[in-house]
Amino acid sequence: MALNFLPRFAHQSLIAAMTALAITACGGGGGTGNNTAADTTNPVINLNGATAVNHEQGTAYTDTLVTAVDNTDGAIAVTTSGAVGTEPGTYTLTYTARDAAGNPATATRTVTVTAPAVCIASTDDSSDASLTIPSYYGYTSAQTYSGYSLVWSDEFSATSLDQDSWTFETGNSGWGNNELQYYRPENTCVREGLLIIEAKEESFGGAAYTSSRIKTQDKQSFRYGRIDIRAVTPEGQGLWPALWMLGQSFSTVGWPNSGEIDIMEMIGGSGRENTTHGTVHWSDNGSHTYYGGELTLADGETLASVFHVFTIIWDSNSITWYIDDIQVHFMDITPASMAAFREEFFFIFNVAVGGNWPGSPNATTVFPQRMLVDYVRVFQKD
Repeated sequence: MALNFLPRFAHQSLIAAMTALAITACGGGGGTGNNTAADTTNPVINLNGATAVNHEQGTAYTDTLVTAVDNTDGAIAVTTSGAVGTEPGTYTLTYTARDAAGNPATATRTVTVTAPAVCIASTDDSSDASLTIPSYYGYTSAQTYSGYSLVWSDEFSATSLDQDSWTFETGNSGWGNNELQYYRPENTCVREGLLIIEAKEESFGGAAYTSSRIKTQDKQSFRYGRIDIRAVTPEGQGLWPALWMLGQSFSTVGWPNSGEIDIMEMIGGSGRENTTHGTVHWSDNGSHTYYGGELTLADGETLASVFHVFTIIWDSNSITWYIDDIQVHFMDITPASMAAFREEFFFIFNVAVGGNWPGSPNATTVFPQRMLVDYVRVFQKD
């Protein structure tokens, strides 16, 4: 029988080829190839806060610091798209990150902007939760007057206080009157055509009560004219609502040098809610001087039971006070010592609690209490 043998050189070549194939299959060899797996993992975005948040209208929204990390690149940059508006509504912020290999990550946060809490229905007093706006019954003034033009008004027809015209004052003690409240913006709201300032019995800022005080200083100031303010006052021992004015020079000359015109003040308790007070304060050769008058309503009516219109008619010679077009008081302002009343004045509306004049609340005082203002209008002679 014949035997067939490969030539020696062919046999050696076959062995070498098979050996090389085995080495290659096992990943061996003397090469330097990179066998690292490709990065296909997405980065992770951390919102560092909730995915849905509520924010109250009136203050700037500040977002939390959003970060991203990648398992290969470590910390990477995050870009944000979208914005939170100033009007009530729901806004979406979108965050995007991309690693060096191009792997993306996306996350979102919704921000719901809500109108300030409506102070007419206090959530801390369940018995008050169903309270509704009182009747608009009461006196209403004319919208026009012969020989006068309307130069400014606030009808409080928006959904929040017009901060182009008004500024909140904050703090406690009433700046010298030993009052008991802390003034804060949260106690003011605008609803159904009314400005509402609410006094509440609650601890805040070292005070036992809270309320609000707003002013038009450096925004709306006037010299002379007819001013009508339609309002309902709060009631009860220790309540002290006021619709008044200070001289625009107050920030430079101080009080009483600036002059003060109290269009309406009411002192609550002991049946005093039926009396409106109109007063001026000024400096007479360095001494604080004041002069005022009052009118008491008849037939059991009070400043808290229905709307009344509180008016002053003011010119270079005099100031005359009215309630519902009935004269309350008259003041001659021609003396040289009363020169402050021939300058511009700005408005202040507030509800004080306690203080030197009304005294403190007692067990008969019911909280919350509110002053409602329908409008303020300034007319000046043509």
